Amino acid sequence: MKDKIKHIIHESAEIKKKILGDERLIKTIEDATRLIVAALKKGNRIYFCGNGGSAADAQHLAAEFSGRFYIDRDALPAEALHCNTSYLTAVANDYSYDLVYARLVKGIAHPGDVLIGLTTSGNSGNIVKAFETAREKGVVTIGMTGETGGKLKELSDFLLNVPSSDTPRIQESHILIGHIICQLVEEQYFDRTESVPH
Repeated sequence: MKDKIKHIIHESAEIKKKILGDERLIKTIEDATRLIVAALKKGNRIYFCGNGGSAADAQHLAAEFSGRFYIDRDALPAEALHCNTSYLTAVANDYSYDLVYARLVKGIAHPGDVLIGLTTSGNSGNIVKAFETAREKGVVTIGMTGETGGKLKELSDFLLNVPSSDTPRIQESHILIGHIICQLVEEQYFDRTESVPH
């Protein structure tokens, strides 16, 4: 069992090493961070969506923005779109689960807002439809996917595609990338870097 544990940790570390060596992906993280800061400074909002473990990760990252990360500061306007279970189950039941996020994007998002979708395959139907609706509304899209990007590849203004096809390893890296973006947005938006580890 110890060997298996070490093997899993090694696999996770190897994916992160690939990310570290991928200059295109590092640049996309940087560009997405700058875009989020600019959007927030213009009074726009950040929305997150995902399914299953990716929904949990979406909620986690939204909470980092709206709560705090390293810095004691004001809340940033960020939320995960699946947290209202009455809405989610009503729309899934009355319409289709594929529409649960698209309807919210259509109803509450404004041009210049940012939609961050987490899907390891890049093919989750409800995320794809949400991104299609976001495009129609002038909402900026950031796709967090696995290696291929799936259908989200063509619908993402910024594609953060982890170089792996292994769902747990991708999700672990989504949190890493999300935490990096949270830290950098926090520092740049509030123009503060004190007490932040380097």
